[in-house]
Amino acid sequence: MAKKVGRNTILMENNPMILSFASVVSKKEGDGPLSKYFDIINEDPLFDQDTWEKAENIMQQQCINYLLNKASLSTEDIDFLFAGDLQNQCAGSHYGVRNYKIPFLGLYGACSTMAESLSMASIFVDSKIAKKCLAITSSHFGASEKQFRFPCQYGGQRTPTAQWNVTGCGSIIVAENPDNKKNALTIKAVTIGTIEDWGITDVNNMGAAMAPAAANTILSHFENIKEDPNKYDLILTGDLGYIGSEILLDLLSKEGLDISQNHNDCGQLIFDRIAQDVHSGGSGCGCSASVLCSYILKSMQKKELRNILFIATGALMNPVANKQNRSIPGIAHLVHISNY
Repeated sequence: MAKKVGRNTILMENNPMILSFASVVSKKEGDGPLSKYFDIINEDPLFDQDTWEKAENIMQQQCINYLLNKASLSTEDIDFLFAGDLQNQCAGSHYGVRNYKIPFLGLYGACSTMAESLSMASIFVDSKIAKKCLAITSSHFGASEKQFRFPCQYGGQRTPTAQWNVTGCGSIIVAENPDNKKNALTIKAVTIGTIEDWGITDVNNMGAAMAPAAANTILSHFENIKEDPNKYDLILTGDLGYIGSEILLDLLSKEGLDISQNHNDCGQLIFDRIAQDVHSGGSGCGCSASVLCSYILKSMQKKELRNILFIATGALMNPVANKQNRSIPGIAHLVHISNY
């Protein structure tokens, strides 16, 4: 069975594999540098709906339908579905997946949700509770801005530290690997993060709120497994953006850990910072989900990447806490993916 190492790292015993993955985005994301890697690009950010929230429901459905079709599976083949988003009470997922009738566990980790859902799916499969699990995460720019900051129609000026919330979705089927297939995309380990709160109250500076949690999770992982960070082709955070990534590297450097040569961030990858005017980069749990389930995993299929750490980061705020000027806790979860 899976082995727990240290306080929070779980080593997989049976190498659960990524059987299939899919991504859906909208026009702004499709105009960015990763355009050719996304499976579906919707030119209409409303997805032919009359609200942003309904648009996100349709986006999840498109992503699941594409994923199942790609894997030649039906909903009956999926044992459990793990889903989350940024809407209050995870309404994006609840309305998005309600008609599939798959045993469901809703998750909220803010922008860390893709790593959280993928971790849970992997643990369920590795422990043989399930043969196939589906993990899906989404966010929508319009729905998120209306909930956490200002409605788009307000036209408020964004600060230099602000990030652009991605309209995007990523989904993965994690399955048993009975033959221990060589070169399959397998989950080797997960490290579950702790909540870190350094007193940040600015809702337009998510990178600063999340960077301490990312640093803590990365340090914990390497302390637990006693490995050299240079063995990984990529240590990918998501989504600290440009400012948060700088803070992360600085925090790790002060602890004697240098990942600057193999680190990147989903919030830096998904947009052209200058041409698309996204200030500090991309954000939203659909950011890391859509980047992982497109560019990253397709690069791993081609063997352009062989061994990565995926660390999705989340700012655990809500509108009520924001109005009370409470600080913003951060969380980060790590998943080790390899095709060796």
